[in-house]
Amino acid sequence: METTKRLIGILRPKLKQGLLLWLEGFREACCLHRVVFLCSRSRMLLVRTGQCFLLNGFIFLGSILVLKSVVIPTLLWILPNQCSEVSSQGPCSFDSVSKLYSSLRLGLVQLFYVFWFYPLYIFSFVLSTIWYNDIAKYGFAAMGKNGHDILEPSSQNEVKTTENTTLKDKPAGLGGVMIGIGEQVYSILLLTFFFLEVYATGFIPHIGKALNFVLLSWMYAYYCFEYKWNLSEVALDRRLDFFESNWAFFAGFGSPCVLAIFFFSPLVSYGVMAILFPLFVLAATGSGAEQLIFSQRRKWKGVGLGRLPIFYAADTLSMRVLSLLPLDTRDQMGDNKAL
Repeated sequence: METTKRLIGILRPKLKQGLLLWLEGFREACCLHRVVFLCSRSRMLLVRTGQCFLLNGFIFLGSILVLKSVVIPTLLWILPNQCSEVSSQGPCSFDSVSKLYSSLRLGLVQLFYVFWFYPLYIFSFVLSTIWYNDIAKYGFAAMGKNGHDILEPSSQNEVKTTENTTLKDKPAGLGGVMIGIGEQVYSILLLTFFFLEVYATGFIPHIGKALNFVLLSWMYAYYCFEYKWNLSEVALDRRLDFFESNWAFFAGFGSPCVLAIFFFSPLVSYGVMAILFPLFVLAATGSGAEQLIFSQRRKWKGVGLGRLPIFYAADTLSMRVLSLLPLDTRDQMGDNKAL
């Protein structure tokens, strides 16, 4: 009994900290008024955001709406699948014709997907990826940030660690270029394996959906803040350490992103997220998340929730793949990761 009370006494403040950070993250993601503020300060940002809405909202989601509300009902009227729709008198001998009509409808809908939706999806994905980078860049410029306040240390020990990290940052010349390339390769592998991990959790019985929701929240939160950290030239190891050390906040930040798409079909989910994602990127860009988290740590006298190894499996797989690369390239990547 005494042990249980002691355990509850230890867990209660941790749970409170986690809940407060989660709520702070959720609130930061919902501060979409920052989008209006940033767009009012940058015409190019307004144009790029409008282009995302036009392509992914009006054209992509509009096409899905036309398919569901116009094309399919029209095909059902021309090629009915019930005997009563053809003749209300006499015995029904429509089974063979109904099967033919059903096959024709299915084939026509598939042609619609092959010649319109899939090419449009690829076009939208490629173009939106380029636009997201522009949106983050213009939003960052509109905020007037220079990167010095990003991941600001909260104690003297962290100051010393940060100074040491800065001194050990990328060397000049070819070595620095190689390390930069290695960091990008490692980041792409890490996020690819993490995406596959998120996808796989959806098939776990009973707890799969809940686990998938949490992992998706972390994935979208990392994507949103990665643009800001890239533009601020924050080292990859510092990003991952900060993200995993403040996992509750980022789970909260990513939750509105996932809630917006979690119950739709894959194509509709993509269209909705393609519209909302730049808004959350701008919310992350204009957010004072780092200072907010450090202020919470000061309230808790530096005692946080502890680091949660969110990317452990993805990191392990990434390093396995990198081990297949030539030794000199692998050493450059390993040195950068160890900083």
